[in-house]
Amino acid sequence: MKALVYDGPSSISWREVPDPSILAPTDAIVRIETTTICGTDLHILKGDVPTVEAGRILGHEGVGIVTEIGAAVAGIAVGDQVIISCISACGTCGYCLDGMYSHCLADEGSSGIGWILGHLIDGTQAEYVRVPFAGTSLHRVPEGVTAEDAAMISDILPTGYEIGVRYGAVEPGDVVAVIGAGPVGLAAMTTAALYGPSRVIAVDIDANRVEQAKRFGASDGVLSSDADWKDQVLALTDGLGVDVAIEAVGVPATWDMCLAIVRPGGHVANVGVHGKPVSFPLETAWIQNLTITTGLVNTDTSRMLIKLLAQGRLAVNGFISHHFALDDILSAYDTFGRAAETKALKVILTA
Repeated sequence: MKALVYDGPSSISWREVPDPSILAPTDAIVRIETTTICGTDLHILKGDVPTVEAGRILGHEGVGIVTEIGAAVAGIAVGDQVIISCISACGTCGYCLDGMYSHCLADEGSSGIGWILGHLIDGTQAEYVRVPFAGTSLHRVPEGVTAEDAAMISDILPTGYEIGVRYGAVEPGDVVAVIGAGPVGLAAMTTAALYGPSRVIAVDIDANRVEQAKRFGASDGVLSSDADWKDQVLALTDGLGVDVAIEAVGVPATWDMCLAIVRPGGHVANVGVHGKPVSFPLETAWIQNLTITTGLVNTDTSRMLIKLLAQGRLAVNGFISHHFALDDILSAYDTFGRAAETKALKVILTA
């Protein structure tokens, strides 16, 4: 088959590799119909995720058709159209039983790490992929939901919701600021609307993304390149700051921005993947009664989000800005990596 292979920082290639095969009785093989590129893949390319070794097939999102299953797989059958979860969960270890699938203790990839696809084992940016723990890591696509829309359940919707909205403890009437209006930030805005915030403020350096955010639930937009960006945000509150600041980029500057605009007693929910250390001024922040959360998505809300998607409660087709054939994935990476120029949100690759 052909696959997108990581050859080291700043180097990827689309080339022939061996087909995947069943290695464990809980495995399934899925023929990829639709996949996409995540901001985390760009972090890998920058060298921010050194645990990804050269030769790894990238990708942790996608929808496809099950072509083969192991002897112990239950609930999934050959021929099913399925959503591939970005987190692989054995379903039986202590962390999985607590719903913290991101720290699954199974020894596939590395014990204690649930994000293994496109990270510690070969991923979904390929014609076929082996999915471990298929019974708990695959979800059937509901009738009437397109493969493209369903692919948003693989990662960005549960990530934005769980690590941004839920960890940020968004409540009715809250003022929420999302720093970073990329796909995950937009997913946080979309799912924040389920809780009835009074304002959702999109903050980004890209004017197009700030404007696009209003289609995803943002009530207000602020350009972070403006010298008075902080004053603009505070003017949309009572002057004390936002109730919830969601960091959805993963660089020190956006972390600092969250700390600058959150009110005493507020929440800072870090969603971004950071490749460099950030500072936390505890000498001044200790008195603010802040709640700081971080996390890797667990995908324990995926089934709930799938129901909302099937009922038309989550409008996700707006996330998709560009379409490519799977074998044109190098062009897709170029487009997604230059989002400020290309106005890319989520790029979809179709086999």
